[in-house]
Amino acid sequence: MKIRQMTLLDYEGFVEKFKPRKTTDDCYTPPLVYDTVLRYVDENVMPLEGWNVVRPFYPGGDYERYDYLDNDVVIDNPPFSILAAIVDFYLANDVKFWLFAPSLTLFGYGRKKGVTCVCSHCDVTYENGAVVRTSFLTNMYHEDYAFTMDGVLCRLVDRASEEADKARKPSKQMRKIIYPDSIVTSALLGKVVTRLDDYVWKVPRESCAFVSRLDSSKEIFGGGFLLSERAAAERAAAERVAAERVAAERAVLSDRERAIIASLK
Repeated sequence: MKIRQMTLLDYEGFVEKFKPRKTTDDCYTPPLVYDTVLRYVDENVMPLEGWNVVRPFYPGGDYERYDYLDNDVVIDNPPFSILAAIVDFYLANDVKFWLFAPSLTLFGYGRKKGVTCVCSHCDVTYENGAVVRTSFLTNMYHEDYAFTMDGVLCRLVDRASEEADKARKPSKQMRKIIYPDSIVTSALLGKVVTRLDDYVWKVPRESCAFVSRLDSSKEIFGGGFLLSERAAAERAAAERVAAERVAAERAVLSDRERAIIASLK
């Protein structure tokens, strides 16, 4: 496996230039996080031996004019504002990719045939200080899954991000809506995957259908998928396991222990 990259402009100068803005288009990926993702792809998705890993999304770069070779695979953090155009370009030109993507709008890209949403729901602190809840988009799976969830990936990326930057910012609270088992959103998967680091769930495209809103309610932020009966049952089972895991990890103090605490100065 080789990593090929075009000449990078001044790193520190770029970071300083964009510090006040902190937009998701100007985020350098922490090396620890990137290396963790690269290793995960190699070990769990597609062996990278014999492939050139390329990173065309550097400051001032043009991904459309990048000199892609037949054995190139893009594993990189692209500008989120043009992510849809990037995915379309790679699909049209048969370029393999594994791209960082915002978790909350993840499913909006998964409606494209051949694209798999990889829900990891990790809070990544990027080099410019922006904290972005991150998942991934890829066309590297041998089967056409609409979305996947892997707790191992979530745990690995979270750990790498924490090592890269100990300071974490709380995420904004979104309006809470309880959906039936027959629909799933990336936010819902995120809650499950962060609690189950040993759980893998892959849903084939024929077992789900993308929806941007429900007839009975407002637009689904980021979109969602209607699930087949079997997939809906699997979703419900995953949520039960996650809830049980949380309950099992929550200790309860006795009256005696609370009395001891009350007596402490």
